[in-house]
Parts: sequence; C-alpha cells; structure tokens
Amino acid sequence: MASEAGARKSMGLLDAALEKVSSYRGQYGAMMNRFESSKAVLSQQGVAMQAARSRIQDADYAAEASQLARAQILEQSQNAALKMANQVPQTVLELLKM
Repeated sequence: MASEAGARKSMGLLDAALEKVSSYRGQYGAMMNRFESSKAVLSQQGVAMQAARSRIQDADYAAEASQLARAQILEQSQNAALKMANQVPQTVLELLKM
C-alpha cells in the first residue's frame, strides 16, 4: 500500500467484506432458527403419531377381544342348545317307559 488513498480503498473493501460476512451470518442464524423450529414441530408430530398409533392398536385389540368373547358365548350357547336337544329324546323315552 504505497499511498494513503490505496490504504483507504483497501479499508473500504475490507469493511464491505465484513458487512457482507455479517449479513451472511445473520441469514445463517435465521435459517438455523427456522430449522430448529421445524425440527421441534416434527418431533412433536412424531410423538403425536406414536400416541395415535398406540391408541389405534389398543382399539383394535379391544375390538378383537370383544369379537373373541362374542364367539365364545355363541359357541357355549350352541353347545347348551345341542345338549338340551339331545336330552329331549331321552326324556321322551323315559316317559314312555313309565
């Protein structure tokens, strides 16, 4: 830097470069804040999805348990009706033997 004018010009260029760097840092910081916010929202949505999936699976389990109980009750009632139907001829035979 042979002259004072050259030094001033260099200082001006450095100041402009520093302003640009500061601007980029601000933009980068703003992007990072948006990314962190998006990350937090996605994390909350993931937790909500897991909870919903769990409730759906629990509901399916309850429905299946209910269907099983219904099927067992129907089977027991059919067996009881069949047993009674088989006893009627025996009762009639015993009445006829008297």
